[in-house]
Amino acid sequence: MKMVRAVLRPENTELVVDALAAAGFVALTKVQAFGRGKQKGIDSGNVHYDELPKNLLMLVVEDEHVPQVLEIVQQHAKTGNFGDGKVFVSPVETVFTIRTGQEGV
Repeated sequence: MKMVRAVLRPENTELVVDALAAAGFVALTKVQAFGRGKQKGIDSGNVHYDELPKNLLMLVVEDEHVPQVLEIVQQHAKTGNFGDGKVFVSPVETVFTIRTGQEGV
């Protein structure tokens, strides 16, 4: 299993969530966040915005589904501009359901 974390522009988040759901990936967590990338924020006129609003999507998928999830995120989150976001993929050793104590997704 893998944990996929996608840091996205807020205006693209629902497009990604809807596309993931349509593909069968309905279980996810969405968190509002603030951050900046390599460009260290943006300048608009005389104002510098150091941290920008982002959304963090987190979902756990089987290894064979990672390429499909990455394609969906890329397709629906890409604007071609700086700040489109990042996707991080990490291994997941174990998952437990709190209510039942059952191990596994």
